[in-house]
Amino acid sequence: MKFGLHIGQQNISMEELRRLWKWADTAGFDWVDVWDHFYEAPPVDGNGSCFEATTCMAAMAVETVNCRVGVLVLGMNYRHPAVLANALVTIDHLSGGRLEIGLGAGWHEPEYKAYGIPFRPIKERMDMLEEGVEVVRFLTTQERSDFDGKYYQLENAACYPRPVQARPRIWVGGRGEKRTLRIAARHADGWNVPYVSPEEFKRLSGVLDDWCEKEGRDPATIERNVNLSFHMAANEADRGKGEAHFQETWGPAAETMRVAGVVTGTPEQALELVNRYREAGAARVNIAIRPPVDWDALHAWAEQVIEAN
Repeated sequence: MKFGLHIGQQNISMEELRRLWKWADTAGFDWVDVWDHFYEAPPVDGNGSCFEATTCMAAMAVETVNCRVGVLVLGMNYRHPAVLANALVTIDHLSGGRLEIGLGAGWHEPEYKAYGIPFRPIKERMDMLEEGVEVVRFLTTQERSDFDGKYYQLENAACYPRPVQARPRIWVGGRGEKRTLRIAARHADGWNVPYVSPEEFKRLSGVLDDWCEKEGRDPATIERNVNLSFHMAANEADRGKGEAHFQETWGPAAETMRVAGVVTGTPEQALELVNRYREAGAARVNIAIRPPVDWDALHAWAEQVIEAN
């Protein structure tokens, strides 16, 4: 089992963010990423601070040496995919070839409304995602590219310099069974899903296998990872602190989340949960961190969960 750190860069100082990804780089994680939001998530009132994703990726790239560097996931219609591809290639060079490209359709409607970005119906957002994945793939793997889509066009387009990696991996994120998983089967190197139980992860992974069969794709060529909201206590005495953080983070949705993808309780319980995701077919478990950061719990995760795997 591999482990990642998914950082929610909201209501946190840049100093604490830098401390997090530098620590993860030497604490047994093989992956570190942030999310792509401008407002806090879960949504509150839009008054919380949130650092921009691609610039955080650049900072992570130069301040780490071991971890893969990514975002789960970049909202496709926040940035033109050709412009995004250029930014990502720059990050690949800054990291020495450790870039991971996570792409999704976007969902946080208040951000779109506030910034005047059209929040299109889900079918159109999925169409844009699929076109955008193709554009990013072309520009990060080909010398010149042409593409004539409904939303995006390329004409003899180049993206120089070339990435350090010959083929940076593209991850498609989400749980949509009709479009998201089909797009992953067609185009992605990896699939990531947040906040689902081991049983639901296994079921959705089976849906992805079915789409792979229909698309003529070997299912084994798509890596499958899960994000879990992290509220583990360092020990039994701190259980109340972890529970309070869980309740504060998710509010009215807490009890619904409890049976989904959430790490609560002690390291012993976390180990059992990780084993369930392993049995369900997950190659990596990413813990999603929302401030305030419980450093005792993070150290316990690294020393008692990661080291046990």
